[in-house]
Amino acid sequence: MKYVFFDIECACVFKYTAKICAFGYVVTDEAFRLLEREDILINPKGKFHLTDRKGGEGLVLPYEYEDFKKYPPFPAAYPKIKALLEDRDAIVLGHATINDVNYLNLETKRYKLPSFRFEFHDTQFFWMNTEGDYTRQVGLGVMAERLGVEFTPHRAVDDAYATMRVCEALCKREGVDVRGLIEKYKIRGGKLENYRTRLASSAGLKNYSAERAREREEYHAAHEEFYRYVNKNMHRRKKGGALEGKIFCFAKDVEIDVPMSVKLVAAIFNSGGKYTSHPGECNVYIARDEGGMRFESAMKSGADFIPLESLRESLR
Repeated sequence: MKYVFFDIECACVFKYTAKICAFGYVVTDEAFRLLEREDILINPKGKFHLTDRKGGEGLVLPYEYEDFKKYPPFPAAYPKIKALLEDRDAIVLGHATINDVNYLNLETKRYKLPSFRFEFHDTQFFWMNTEGDYTRQVGLGVMAERLGVEFTPHRAVDDAYATMRVCEALCKREGVDVRGLIEKYKIRGGKLENYRTRLASSAGLKNYSAERAREREEYHAAHEEFYRYVNKNMHRRKKGGALEGKIFCFAKDVEIDVPMSVKLVAAIFNSGGKYTSHPGECNVYIARDEGGMRFESAMKSGADFIPLESLRESLR
């Protein structure tokens, strides 16, 4: 069994276009001994338009752009790339691999070539599973730093080599090889076939997704319960009370703590105050601490901030 690590650089990436200019790959045996490495340069047949993720300052690739014109376009590299990725004796890996897989898919469509057909794994997804954290997509540089791996970013073959070293270090830390890591965390790789992609999944991700779905369901139920009480009782509030003219708004985490929030808003109504779901319309904002978009919106409207505990004490 071999491991094929690959990385792709593009001259430009848009929604339906990804003009590949470099395909870097590293082949090793199961002990991560290097068998082959190469940077396949490709004429992208188009201008370079390089931006960061937010579309801002352009990325700088460590190549001479004019050199790409000396190389053939993607169809010439397609057979070799296809043989590498579809080798049945290889496990294909990358970092944030789905992005590179999408680039390959777009290029095959662009040149009307047959779809690639292979399964792939992702060191970024491996990391998420080993850390038990599915909320953050950790970059190759961060992983390399944490695992003691050095590399030069944005040369495709160097990124592929760094991905291999990161994978090696991760396996060493876990005490397994790649297949052992896959089995340990019950990971199913992604797949590209017939121009369609399947995302990677794992037992941990499924559990996390189920928990998040349960939390969202509980949140919406609590949110609805709180506002049913507010809408039913605000018109019954005491007129001319000590809080007459005060319009309150709670932070979301306060609202959904229904046993507490209902008692607080009842006390506000009994003192003549009102409640709004829009922080920009309140003149008193209640939260456990400062910060967040709702807090900022309330402060911009000139509202007073009262910590939750202070309100609870005063209403007692």
